[in-house]
Amino acid sequence: MRKKTIDQVDVKGKRVLVRVDFNVPLDDSGAITDDRRIRASLPTLRSILSRGGKLVLMSHLGRPEGKGFEPDGTLKAVAARLGELLGNEAPNGVQFPSNDPVDDAAAKAVATLGDRGVILLDNLRFHKAEKKGDAAFAAKLAAYGDLYCNDAFGTSHRADASMHAVPMAMRPKPRVAGFLLAAELEYLMARLEKPARPFVAILGGAKIADKLAAITNLMAKVDTLIVGGAMAYTLLKAKGVAVGSSLVQDDFLPQAKEILAASAAGRCQILLPTDHICAEKLAAGVPTKTVTGAIPDGWMGLDIGPATVKAFSDAILNAKTVVWNGPMGAFETVPFDVGTRAIAKAAAEATGRGAITIAGGGDTAASLEAFGLAERFSHVSTGGGASLEVLEGKHLVCLDALDD
Repeated sequence: MRKKTIDQVDVKGKRVLVRVDFNVPLDDSGAITDDRRIRASLPTLRSILSRGGKLVLMSHLGRPEGKGFEPDGTLKAVAARLGELLGNEAPNGVQFPSNDPVDDAAAKAVATLGDRGVILLDNLRFHKAEKKGDAAFAAKLAAYGDLYCNDAFGTSHRADASMHAVPMAMRPKPRVAGFLLAAELEYLMARLEKPARPFVAILGGAKIADKLAAITNLMAKVDTLIVGGAMAYTLLKAKGVAVGSSLVQDDFLPQAKEILAASAAGRCQILLPTDHICAEKLAAGVPTKTVTGAIPDGWMGLDIGPATVKAFSDAILNAKTVVWNGPMGAFETVPFDVGTRAIAKAAAEATGRGAITIAGGGDTAASLEAFGLAERFSHVSTGGGASLEVLEGKHLVCLDALDD
């Protein structure tokens, strides 16, 4: 899916209304603990400013109730951090005019915005109208811009006002993709639509229910589907393998059996763990043992074992396209990070051998950052839910509002 991009439109002297994804984590003091999403927007923002454009930025943060300003949901700290990152590229800093994105103070600041000026509006979700896709709310935001730019792939699976109703209201003004969104579309759509083969997908995480649609969609496209994480134990139980006290979603055993039968009847090979790093409970420093095959009662699988690491890695290293969503174990707790780290290293090595490697999902991206391997992937998606919906084969409705 090709969309017109921000570098293809004239922005000089114009107010560019940019939907960014600044939904960053904050600690109890309100300080930003991970600014990756802010940094990911910088190429788009710098392109606009360097060509004489003015920036009006809008985003959501967290899950406010939609009843007005909430101190825990304000983007004020984000404005300060963005100002630091832009430095002299934003001569007057980043303005943060109000705690309401559509009140008189915000509107006045936008109307008087000078050359190369930057405004960050406060949390869109302080208004219930944002998630409802309300046309009147969208019209107020649309009035802020001479053109619209979507650089928020992380929310592109939602038909929120700022994602769909705003660009629709701005017709016939230009409505384009930012560089971040364009990269996501290139890798998660174009590259996966016609993948170089062998094509390997890796799925992990806790619950198979969360990945059923992705499994079904990917099985029709990939040559090998690797399944790890706790979700693998539902499939193993459906296969008749004892899994001890490992996490299993018994309600989804019928679907798991259907997946295994479809794999056996089709060309997609499913690789499941054959050995496991087990413990009696999930906690740092607990006694562990490697179990091959059936897991004893009272023990739970919390990571893939060394034989599984080798089998999974061999498949990855033989691939020309790799897409990965979800960790292989409880990677946040040592020593159950070993499997996820090993698979990340294998995929990074595959990149060096010429493969296209794409990672998506919040936990997956976080693990790659923690392992220092994110830069060795072809692409690491900024969108958790959005990237999963692409893997499920769903249509992202907000893209319809952008110019082809």
